Amino acid sequence: MKIFLAAPIFSLAEREFNSKLAGELRKKGYEVFLAQELGVLDSSDNDIKRKLFKEDLKALNESDIVVAVLDGMEVDSGVTFELGYAYAKGKKIVGVRTDHRCFSPYEEVNLMIEVPSKIVRGKSVEELAEKIDNVIGE
Repeated sequence: MKIFLAAPIFSLAEREFNSKLAGELRKKGYEVFLAQELGVLDSSDNDIKRKLFKEDLKALNESDIVVAVLDGMEVDSGVTFELGYAYAKGKKIVGVRTDHRCFSPYEEVNLMIEVPSKIVRGKSVEELAEKIDNVIGE
């Protein structure tokens, strides 16, 4: 099964967390696409941007499921695009939260992300990978 791991990739902490989570999912036998492994955008070259965009969409189209890191008060804008695209394509979505902050008193994250997602919480990447595996198996 192919997992598209949608996650912010702009800080070292984010990239390290993403790598650890991808590693745990791979240990469980999943094929995981993680955009940061293509390289973090460090150029204003439009051809490079288009190439990364196309590779991202290709991986989304080929994925069976999307696992999205939803930490923070607001979900990363790139992740929200990927989630909307995945939903439009009929992909199953699992949201991952390690952050105890909520979007509002009524929503864990914005309802446009919360409603189509099965959200799991965990305190370690191992716990999260186990919960993701359980949701995929449902």
